[in-house]
Amino acid sequence: MTRTTSNWAAFTAAESDLARTVEERFAAFTHHVLATLRKDGSPRTSGLEVRFLNGELWLGMMPDSMKALDLRRDPRFALQANPGAGTEMAGGDVRIAGRAVEVQDPAEKAGYSEEVKPPEPFHLFRTELTEVVRTYVEDDTYLVVQIWQPGVPVRTLRRT
Repeated sequence: MTRTTSNWAAFTAAESDLARTVEERFAAFTHHVLATLRKDGSPRTSGLEVRFLNGELWLGMMPDSMKALDLRRDPRFALQANPGAGTEMAGGDVRIAGRAVEVQDPAEKAGYSEEVKPPEPFHLFRTELTEVVRTYVEDDTYLVVQIWQPGVPVRTLRRT
């Protein structure tokens, strides 16, 4: 049976090389771009810092930020790694899609806070992944797209 969502640990266990590349792309820069859905269904993009910690991909936010309110209303998100300066994008372009689940448990939030030291108070969301995509250029010839979805091996498409 194919799972429709997966946490970061399950993704890492299934596709360790791709997971390592994705983490490296996110680690290269502090700020990334989160897309959420507004009340009217239109997209909203916001800057965001992310953490890979204890087998989870975490999204932390200021209290009552628009992105946090969006995720409370509709948990679907897309997350784009900061491509950095210039056009090189070492490691490729990386995107993650899924659903964000707000952490309500005070002990779990305190554990995150001890490790990350975010400004208090804050919203904390754990992610459930529905897709991870990496796009890069291979041998200056091919545009390569790697697509992972829970329960399905990575698909690799090459285009000239």
